[in-house]
Amino acid sequence: QVQLVESGGGLVQAGGSLRLSCAASGSTVSINSMAWFRQAPGKRRDLVATEIDRGTTYYANSVKGRFTMSRDNAKNTVYLQMNSLKPEDTAVYYCTAEEKGGNVYWGQGTQVTVSS
Repeated sequence: QVQLVESGGGLVQAGGSLRLSCAASGSTVSINSMAWFRQAPGKRRDLVATEIDRGTTYYANSVKGRFTMSRDNAKNTVYLQMNSLKPEDTAVYYCTAEEKGGNVYWGQGTQVTVSS
């Protein structure tokens, strides 16, 4: 079992920045990759960024060049640095952890609100 706790969300003006954190605990040695998703009100949950393999990250076109995903292995934590935020980035942001066996765990989510 893997537990994930996100933090760092909040209210920010357009053009501002936030850094989200996702701390993993439990069977962290079984984690193969981690990712960030987001879900805006009334919309589906979409992939924001995901580790393809160590050192390579995929970003959705809507965030490419503005968001950066990173990992601190010593802290079992992944981050999502979000710059040049836009009102359309407003959503609940979730991190996920996929085990080598294929199980996927989700965090509880953290709200990001970008005002215009």
